[in-house]
Amino acid sequence: QVQLVESGGGLVQAGGSLRLSCTASGNIYTINNMGWYRQAPGNQRELVAAVTGGGGTNYADSVKGRFTISRDYAKKTLYLQMNSLKPEDTAVYYCNADIRELTVSITRLYWGQGIQVTVSS
Repeated sequence: QVQLVESGGGLVQAGGSLRLSCTASGNIYTINNMGWYRQAPGNQRELVAAVTGGGGTNYADSVKGRFTISRDYAKKTLYLQMNSLKPEDTAVYYCNADIRELTVSITRLYWGQGIQVTVSS
């Protein structure tokens, strides 16, 4: 069974940095697109950043220049380096990935369980 597990969240002061990680495990044949989303209380889940299987990236306007998404293909791990954090970045952060398992011929979208990031002013 495929799982995505996030780590690296926590509490940080405004202007600080955090690095989130998301590691995929299970019977994985290949991973295509991966992304980070976030959801603040009372808000819809929104895209933060995404990276394609070929390495192309895109970012939400609100995080451009502050956040960097990257992936380690060998470790099946997605990262989000977050710098110059602001209180409005406070949210639960989720990773997702398009994964094809070894035993099936279709690609499915998987989500992590989410991790809290809190930025104090």
